[in-house]
Amino acid sequence: MLEPTCFTNHFLIAMPALADPNFFKTVTYICEHNANGALGIVINRPLELSLADLYSNLGLDAPLGSAERPIYQGGPVHPEQGFVLHRPSGSWLSTLTITAEIGVTTSRDILEAIARGEGPRDALVALGYAGWGPGQLEREMGENAWLAAPVDPEIIFNLAAERRWDAAAKLLGVDLALLSPDAGHA
Repeated sequence: MLEPTCFTNHFLIAMPALADPNFFKTVTYICEHNANGALGIVINRPLELSLADLYSNLGLDAPLGSAERPIYQGGPVHPEQGFVLHRPSGSWLSTLTITAEIGVTTSRDILEAIARGEGPRDALVALGYAGWGPGQLEREMGENAWLAAPVDPEIIFNLAAERRWDAAAKLLGVDLALLSPDAGHA
């Protein structure tokens, strides 16, 4: 019997045929995947909201350069909830350590630390997350909705958002422009 595949710390790359407007041409970083389902953060959907706007809404002093740093639409689930995907992982009040290098935090203390210049080296702030129930992600993988790729943190933290979908696919040697939008099975 085959062991189930775990997609924690993988990119999920939306196939060109995935028409769901929540995920069309997205790259989702999977923070957790187990028998209860999966949780991920979409990393290539910047909102028209900056880190400076978020700090203003929270009544905090914004760090230098924050006006240019976008907030991302992390997914359609709980869009009012903030998530900070960051490296190094660190230890904040509410952090899920994904790897020794990457964590996701939902507590305000990380935002306060970033404002003071004491936060993690790299951070992507998102509102909402992508979630899958038990077995749902595995079904969608079987339906060719997604490609799974190993993670390159440079794509998350240092590459322009509009380049992340293609760059993540290139980790697998795939050129998404050459793929047919019609799904099929060989």
